[in-house]
Amino acid sequence: MTEVQRILVVEDDVDTAEMLTAYFEAQGYEVLSAAWGEDALRLTQEVIPDLVVLDIRLPDIDGYEVCRRLRSHRRTEHIPIIFLTERRERIDRLTGLELGAVDYITKPFDIQELRLRVRNALRRASLGTLVNPITGLPTDPLIDERLQTALQQGGWALLSVGIRGLREFSDSYGFVASDGVLRAVALMMRNVAKEIGDGDPFIGHLGEADFLVVTTPAKVQDLKQKVTSRLEQAIDYFYPLKDRETDRSSRPQISIAVGVVTDKDGPFATPMDIKRAAIKAQTVTR
Repeated sequence: MTEVQRILVVEDDVDTAEMLTAYFEAQGYEVLSAAWGEDALRLTQEVIPDLVVLDIRLPDIDGYEVCRRLRSHRRTEHIPIIFLTERRERIDRLTGLELGAVDYITKPFDIQELRLRVRNALRRASLGTLVNPITGLPTDPLIDERLQTALQQGGWALLSVGIRGLREFSDSYGFVASDGVLRAVALMMRNVAKEIGDGDPFIGHLGEADFLVVTTPAKVQDLKQKVTSRLEQAIDYFYPLKDRETDRSSRPQISIAVGVVTDKDGPFATPMDIKRAAIKAQTVTR
């Protein structure tokens, strides 16, 4: 489902940071803030923002280094970065843009201009992010396109799979491990869809940890049973070896939630209606 877009403000001036946070929250965004470069990098690993507004002068590492590290990491290389800084020299602007920033704004700044630049950067990013960078599966724009076709043609069924507890898992084992879970789930769903002879199945990655498969009513229950069984068997292997043999109650719990929606469960007017129903239909299997 479409989520509220998240902005990270990296600014050591308290007044500026508070003003930007209040302003963008009033515009409907979720806003995180960090005064130190290292804190900003940690936040981007824990909760991936949709855009970063970044000052250059920070108390520890400078904004250039923050930008450089974000661009060098697969998990964050796609995040749009807008520099917001007092540095006005041409060499500073060129350095920022060369590092991969999408915009460079100098202080004092016009808040309305910043709002429009943020909006435009987010729009460009959403058009460019047609597949999830972790799983390689289609995201909302392509999902909506496929669901719109299903609405027009009828005779469809949708399997929805959610990975519950993934954020807690990531807090304990790191984002590399949680990314591995998402990739494994995506691969299993592809393989099962091919095994049951579902032609060229459409599998989408919805939000952070939800997946869906557009199929036919004749195949959806078989698909559900096989995906559920395969994922339940795989859960223990998502954990490090040392934790597989421990009491499950002492480790962060990943669970699988599965649901089925068909065109008979409607009426559905829009792709968003289908996605909402798909998430609502999920029930935990273990």
